[in-house]
Amino acid sequence: MGHEPQRDVALSILMPYRDAAPTLDEALGSVLAETAPDLELVAIDDGSMDGGSTIVARWAVRDPRVVMVTGVGGGIADALNRGLVDNRAPYLARMDADDVSLPGRFARTLDALSRDETLGAVGTRVEAFPEGVVQEGMQRFVAWQNGLREPEEHRRAVFIDAPLCNPSCTIRRSAFERVGGYLDDGMAEDYSLWLRLDEAGFGLTKLPFVGLRWRQGEGRATFTQPAFSREKMRTLKAGFLARRCRAAGRPLTIWGAGRDGRRTARAMEAYGLKARRFVDIDPKKIGRLARGVPIESTDALHPAREFVVASVAARGARDAIRTHLLSMHFREGPDFLCSA
Repeated sequence: MGHEPQRDVALSILMPYRDAAPTLDEALGSVLAETAPDLELVAIDDGSMDGGSTIVARWAVRDPRVVMVTGVGGGIADALNRGLVDNRAPYLARMDADDVSLPGRFARTLDALSRDETLGAVGTRVEAFPEGVVQEGMQRFVAWQNGLREPEEHRRAVFIDAPLCNPSCTIRRSAFERVGGYLDDGMAEDYSLWLRLDEAGFGLTKLPFVGLRWRQGEGRATFTQPAFSREKMRTLKAGFLARRCRAAGRPLTIWGAGRDGRRTARAMEAYGLKARRFVDIDPKKIGRLARGVPIESTDALHPAREFVVASVAARGARDAIRTHLLSMHFREGPDFLCSA
């Protein structure tokens, strides 16, 4: 069911939950400790079996800003969309039921959106926890994500992975609705939203402070749901990447004739864009064919003749390729992009 808003609010925070009883009190308390801006917290029960709704109900009795919505266990996108029924706040924010929001997050992200109408979403840096559970791969990912700041940095990085941590973000409602909101299509609902906002010309940016403690664990959707598999993520971004490359108006070259490069090429072919050639630094590959086109050396690359997508998996290779292309007067964004 939806909800009847008790008053006009500036910000509606959507928090779906399922079997999150051990962390709900901390998550709810961290949000409701905020005294500004005027907000409501829409808590959507996505089929909990552990009494989580009882915890939320106790908070709702104490704090009228808590709005309870009952879902049907249809998954996160379905739950989020149920939380949007009858909801007309001009700004939306996200919260997960096992995370901890830090003071000032909502006021500062709202201020950034209100001062720049070109922005579609504003996030913050995050701290992954608990210590001892966060693995090296996640540490690298969080460091990469936290290192992105300005809108242009996010635009250049959007085909590598999700450049914003979804539960740290505040979103402009008009931009959200213009691009179709949360899609319940089996893909990662947050990454899909960032890609659609970017393609529609809305900026994504991140404020340089830690606004969220991002809890990690084996059951987190990022690690367990099919929507977040590497193949699904590649399929999701392929159409957006193909359209960006086609808009450059030059033939496509893919740097990386290994498995990742070939898979990226195949995914974009489904959207009618075929690479003219691959380039690689491995002498054993040069002179062969990949997906029916030649593999050549990098020596003849020129920004006036081609648009390059770098798609490699080896650790450190992306930075090395970026450095090489920049030294050849390619500009990241107008002349080349990195994809994963």
